Amino acid sequence: MSTEQSETAATGIGGGAGWVLGGAVGGAIGAAAFGALIWALNPEVVQAAIPAIYGLASVGVVGWTIHIVHGIVLGLLFGYLVTREFILGTLRMTVETDALSRTGVWIRVVAAGFVFGLAIWAILPVLVLPAWVEALGADPAGEFPVFAVESLVGHLLYGTVLGLVFATMVDLTDRLATSPLEE
Repeated sequence: MSTEQSETAATGIGGGAGWVLGGAVGGAIGAAAFGALIWALNPEVVQAAIPAIYGLASVGVVGWTIHIVHGIVLGLLFGYLVTREFILGTLRMTVETDALSRTGVWIRVVAAGFVFGLAIWAILPVLVLPAWVEALGADPAGEFPVFAVESLVGHLLYGTVLGLVFATMVDLTDRLATSPLEE
């Protein structure tokens, strides 16, 4: 067995791309889709509010760069989580519900991306961001619309696109998932 095959089997993924590449590319494309939606609705969020979170001025593509990097990091987290034994086993399990039994792993990964986007929205902009902004000494009710419908829709779009790209790039159907703590 080659090193590449053993690494693939150890992480529970298949195909040539791997969960790292699938998560990074999916995260970048998902963040671009989310950013385009926010840009169309309120460009100031991408131009000024995102850099302001880090105390940066809105210069050039700083907001876009930060947004895409956030997407890649979260995409890597998604890829890591989806390829762990518990979640991968859940995604591949045989269910007795007719509607769910007709769905394949691909659709379940897209659904997992949707749920991931919802979780990211509930945790980062709703809980973490207000505390971060307040710790920086800025107005907590400031520029970034944490509870805005656009933010929720954008995070759901991000997660769905991430799931679509990840499911397309990474084959999760025929590999054994192992615990990250096992050697």
